[in-house]
Amino acid sequence: MSRLKQKKALVTGGSRGIGKAIVLRLAEEGADVAINYHSDSSFRQAQQVKREVEALGRNAIIIKADVGQKEAVENMMKTVEEELGELDILINNAGIAPFEPFMQATEETWDRTFDTNVKSIFLTSQLAARKMIPKRSGKIINILSTASLMVTSPVIPHYQASKAAGHMLTKGMAIELGKYNINVNAVGPSTVDTDMCTEFLADPEIRQKEIEANPMKRLGTEKQIGDAVVFLASDEAMQINGHLLMVDGGLTVKAAQPEDHLEH
Repeated sequence: MSRLKQKKALVTGGSRGIGKAIVLRLAEEGADVAINYHSDSSFRQAQQVKREVEALGRNAIIIKADVGQKEAVENMMKTVEEELGELDILINNAGIAPFEPFMQATEETWDRTFDTNVKSIFLTSQLAARKMIPKRSGKIINILSTASLMVTSPVIPHYQASKAAGHMLTKGMAIELGKYNINVNAVGPSTVDTDMCTEFLADPEIRQKEIEANPMKRLGTEKQIGDAVVFLASDEAMQINGHLLMVDGGLTVKAAQPEDHLEH
């Protein structure tokens, strides 16, 4: 398929998990992709994703950057334009979720979570939009969470606050940028079995409770998130703007059961 043929995309946090799945789905649909990573430990993973994109016949570059820091983002966006071309699609996927109850959470945890989950969207999207506005074309997609809408666990209040902020930022951006033919939307996954959740889901009891709590009686997959992103990035979604597309099996339309997490 080639719904995104010749498009240029950037995926933050694209070296693993949901980010990697998004990168590969974009490439499968014809896009060239810039793969952002942050930690040195993710370098080899980013290289592998790049090879997989190239095996699909598309171009790829990898860029190390802390997307919560302005100078790093400015340098990253400059590199993308120089080496890949002007962006058509921006996927703000980078995110963290340190497990700390409210009374134990530190200021450092709060700041780091908001820098990675919210400030990064502001920084990357503002720079991308400055290039998209003159050509009156562009897609910005933010990867959020069921925690954008509901309390999913009592041990990540900072994460939930950041994802709710990301939701409102998506809406505000959509209103301002819509007149320039730039679509701004978001995708909200429920629990997906990625390395972010490895330790959490290693407990068989917790895994089973997550499955049973979901109306579809299963966990989500990385590819399902990638599929949703491809749809929102394609011409098929031209009239969708300011929307949070939940890919959660219906979890956010039922009562949450956060007490299940507290004992663990």
